[in-house]
Amino acid sequence: MRSSTTPNADDRGPIQSIDRAAAVLALFDENTHALTPALVADRLGLNRSTAHRYLHALQTAGFLSAGNGLGPLVDQLAALVSTRQQLVTLAPPVLRRLSDRAGLTAVLSLPGRGGAIATLVEEAPDDTILLTVRPGTVLEPRAAQSRILLAYQTDPNAVARALAALPPAEARTEQAELAKARRDGLAWADLRRPGLESVAVPVFGGGHDAVAAIGLIGTTALLVGDEAAPRIDALRAAGEELSSLLAP
Repeated sequence: MRSSTTPNADDRGPIQSIDRAAAVLALFDENTHALTPALVADRLGLNRSTAHRYLHALQTAGFLSAGNGLGPLVDQLAALVSTRQQLVTLAPPVLRRLSDRAGLTAVLSLPGRGGAIATLVEEAPDDTILLTVRPGTVLEPRAAQSRILLAYQTDPNAVARALAALPPAEARTEQAELAKARRDGLAWADLRRPGLESVAVPVFGGGHDAVAAIGLIGTTALLVGDEAAPRIDALRAAGEELSSLLAP
């Protein structure tokens, strides 16, 4: 009987290919700025035709340029990492001011494959009923911060992946919510508990896609009631402030 931890024969090929591609990319260093079939073959113990096939596949995928230097996909990923590092550095005082002004918990979330990932949390110190979320929590696609990130996502495949697990009727409802969020620049969710709400705005890093979301968690009375407008204004201002700090 095959062990559950042992990959079957159908799995070994793709996994080995990924390992080999990673080994090829790892050949870049401060002295190696472009790869050749001869160099790859020599360093990894491959024949040149196999090395050439790997280089061509990595070019096609965008990991390598036409000259076998680092390609556009690597630049894209590097920019993403840089933006996330900036966000983690710049966001805390913005969140703290927002939390103080709104009297509610403020959350910064980054995009994840299955939904927004709560990354930084600032809790209101004087809140008698503390509503919060643990950093690292993956929020469901129908959470306010997931909705605003998807609303400002220009890749339709990303939206389709996020909504794929929902029944068709619910997926259509979510598409309507995303359209509303794009129109208003604001996304809402009821936290699936009576009397509780969350609301989020996008953070932009110079492009059309939202690179993060800032949200507030609170009661319906505080976020939707007659006195909610100053809190929503503070949330919008926080999103605009952080976006301006990230602008190139």
